[in-house]
Amino acid sequence: MIKFLPGIYLGWGLGSNDAANVFGPQAYSGIISYRGAVVLTAVFVILGSLIEGDKCFAQIGQMTATTGWVEVFIATLCAAIMMNLMSYLKIPASSSHSIVGSLIGVSLAFGRAVSMAKVWKSVICWIITPIGAAIMAFILYHLLSYLWASRIKNLVVLNLTIKIAAILIGCYGAYSLGANNLANIVGSYVGAGLISPLNAKILGGLAIAFGVVTYSKNVMQTVGTGITVLEPFSALVSILSGAILLHIFAEIGVPVSSSQAIVGAVFGVGLVKSTRTVSYKKLAQIFTGWVATLAGTIFFGFLISSFYKLF
Repeated sequence: MIKFLPGIYLGWGLGSNDAANVFGPQAYSGIISYRGAVVLTAVFVILGSLIEGDKCFAQIGQMTATTGWVEVFIATLCAAIMMNLMSYLKIPASSSHSIVGSLIGVSLAFGRAVSMAKVWKSVICWIITPIGAAIMAFILYHLLSYLWASRIKNLVVLNLTIKIAAILIGCYGAYSLGANNLANIVGSYVGAGLISPLNAKILGGLAIAFGVVTYSKNVMQTVGTGITVLEPFSALVSILSGAILLHIFAEIGVPVSSSQAIVGAVFGVGLVKSTRTVSYKKLAQIFTGWVATLAGTIFFGFLISSFYKLF
C-alpha cells in the first residue's frame, strides 16, 4: 500500500481544494450549510468516480512512458504536496496542472519519453476551460433569468426553486468533478499497470471524498466570497456552467481544472452584474497560483527524481 499513499494524499488534496468548485458559492450565499455541502459533494464525487471516472485514464496514464512504482510515487507525491500547499494558501489550485507538471519533471529526470501531443491537448483544454466557462455563464445567466423570472412571479416561490435547483446542480457538479478529475489521482498508476481501473476508481473516489469532508472550508470561502458577491441565482449559474464544461471534457477524455471552470464561470457572472463587483486582485492571485502550480511541479518532480537517482 505504500506506493499508493501519494495517490491517496493527492486525492485528499483534490477533494479539499475542489469541493469549493461545486458547492462554494451555495455554501456562502446562504443556500446550504457547509456541512450539508460537504456531505453531498462527497457522495456524488464517489458516484462520478465509479461511473465515469475511467474515461480520462488514458490521457494521464499514457502522457509519459513512466515505468515502475518509484516514478509514479514521486510524480504523485509532488502533485499532492502542491495541491496541499495551495489549499493552505486558500488558492483554488488545479490537480490537472499538478499531475501533468510532476509527470513531465519526473520523466525529464529519468529520461523517459513524454507524449507532447497529449501535453498540448491538455494545455489547449486548460486555456479553453476558463474562457468557455465565462462565456457559458454569461449566456446562461441571461437565458435562465429571462425564463425563470418571466414565469415565476411570486418572489418566495422563485427563491425556493432557485435554492433547490442550486443544490441539485451542486450534486451534478460533484458528479462531474469525480468523472473528470479522478484520472489526475490514479491515472498514472493505471497507466503503469500498478492497479486495475476498478480498484483505482474506488481508491481515488474515496480519497477525494475524504478531502472534501475534512479540509475544504478555506478554499470554499475563497470561491464563494472572494471573487465576486454571489446571490443564490448567480451561484446556480456559476456551478451549472462549470459542471457542464467538466462533464463535456470528461466525455472527450481530458481531465481539466475544475478550479479554472468555476473561476471562469464566477467571473462571467460578475461581468453580467458589473465589472466593478469583480475582484481583479483575487483573479490575478488565482491565475498566479495556476502558473506556479505547473512550473513548481515540473521543477520539484525533476529535483526530487534527480536526488533519488543520485543517492
